[in-house]
Amino acid sequence: MPANELQQALDRFMEMMVLEAGLSDHTLAAYGSDLRRYLEVLEDRGIDRLATILREDIVDHLQGMRDEGMSARSTARHLSAIRRFHAFLLEESIAESDPAVNFETPRLERRLPKFLTTEEVERLLKIPDPAEPVGARDAAVLELLYSCGLRVSELSNLKMKELDFAESEVRVLGKGSKVRLIPVGIEALRKVQHWLSLRPQLQPKVSNLFVSVRGNPYSRNAIWKLVTACARRANIKKDLTPHTLRHSFATHLLDGGADLRAVQEMLGHSSITTTQIYTHVSTSRLADAHRKFHPRG
Repeated sequence: MPANELQQALDRFMEMMVLEAGLSDHTLAAYGSDLRRYLEVLEDRGIDRLATILREDIVDHLQGMRDEGMSARSTARHLSAIRRFHAFLLEESIAESDPAVNFETPRLERRLPKFLTTEEVERLLKIPDPAEPVGARDAAVLELLYSCGLRVSELSNLKMKELDFAESEVRVLGKGSKVRLIPVGIEALRKVQHWLSLRPQLQPKVSNLFVSVRGNPYSRNAIWKLVTACARRANIKKDLTPHTLRHSFATHLLDGGADLRAVQEMLGHSSITTTQIYTHVSTSRLADAHRKFHPRG
């Protein structure tokens, strides 16, 4: 199948659901929403082929939904859609295996999100060499991910016109087609400006802020690979993804005294409950510091 085989598989599945399953419009919409979210997460992790999806990827995805505040009931519905999707792909010989076969609902606990220390962030951001166009682009990509807490899909789709240098802010189209304005740090603006001075050398074919060496949009998969490669070069031992920089953005803001509601708006969370998990991270760090440094800890 072509490079966008995940999306093509979803289109085939939804066509079957509409024509054969006889489901209500509400149920069809729920299936579509759940599976689009599932595929987006897979692609954000660099998985773009059906054959490379593992059972562990489904568990990690469901755990991520729980970490973001999804209820146990909604998680079970989400898993039902994933099961039905993969069963259909196998039955129609679109996929050679079903990673969700005999899959029982896993026991999912709310976990604290992984994040980098400020020192690790500094090491990571210094890796790309801004002297050449590709290095300048990658330096700006990492800086914006951390400065604004963007999802990797939001960064990949970001258009040049959506970054306002005069107001030092970026206009982001997030999940559910919700638009939010996020402040951009001075260092991020500086690196983006430098990238823009070199961007024409890649002969862009699109209006996306970040483009590949062929002038096409800088894909989510490519950004994911960039982050992991730079983490290795920076000798960061943690399992790092673009989302880790989003977690680090939120954690460092709250550690610095930022208002929880402001962080919620910048992250684009619909519920404050989802954002509150970062307060648990900060509290956990305080407890660790107390145990480590207090004489009676």
